[in-house]
Amino acid sequence: MKLYTFKEHFVEFKTRFFRIFLAFTIGFIICYYFSNNIYDILLEPLAKISHDPSRKIIYTGLTEAFFTYIKLATFTSFLITMPLISIECYLFIKPGLFLSEQKYAAFILFMSPILFWCGSIFVFYFVMPRAWQFFLSFEKNNVVIPVILEARISEYLNLVIQLVIAFGIAFQLPIIMLILNLLKLLTSEDLRRKRRLAIVVNFIIAGILTPPDVVSQLALAVPMLLLYEISITICKLVENRRYKC
Repeated sequence: MKLYTFKEHFVEFKTRFFRIFLAFTIGFIICYYFSNNIYDILLEPLAKISHDPSRKIIYTGLTEAFFTYIKLATFTSFLITMPLISIECYLFIKPGLFLSEQKYAAFILFMSPILFWCGSIFVFYFVMPRAWQFFLSFEKNNVVIPVILEARISEYLNLVIQLVIAFGIAFQLPIIMLILNLLKLLTSEDLRRKRRLAIVVNFIIAGILTPPDVVSQLALAVPMLLLYEISITICKLVENRRYKC
């Protein structure tokens, strides 16, 4: 294991941070250029559910649309550059790890962006259409003054980002459990014994993070339970490998 001085660590950190920043900046410029196209993709679930061709997305402040597109480009660029961030983080910490630790770190940093993307795709194609349908059910045309949705551009993006982050983090469950197992804070047997508690907690978390309808709550709770079972298997494999060594 090679020993580095503080100056060498700082220079390497600065170099890797610059690469990440450069990639993020390039991604931001590209995403901002195509921000209209990206926003059209995000509006697709709402457009499919809404049968009103006159439906529109509004903004009520002069700068609202501009800063919304800035935020959209920033978030999209972050999603795109997540693998590079993981690679640079791994290469930075690799010299200070043993061979077995390097393998675990590589696995964790490789799977983390993939699981986040899986959560994002899942929420976009499965949860959002049902959530938007639930929210649109509050529209009323047979009243004295019709109640019609005219969503603000910034509020819509904020809700999408909140859902993507929530599901992306929720899908990190196997990674979190693996890290706790490697730190010897829990074992696969602990996870098995607390399975019933995990079911209750998963449904509580799903109820907090999703719209108040059963379908959306199940849409998050069921994958989290499956990920919990996968976590048990992964922890057991790690423990078996540890005992053999």
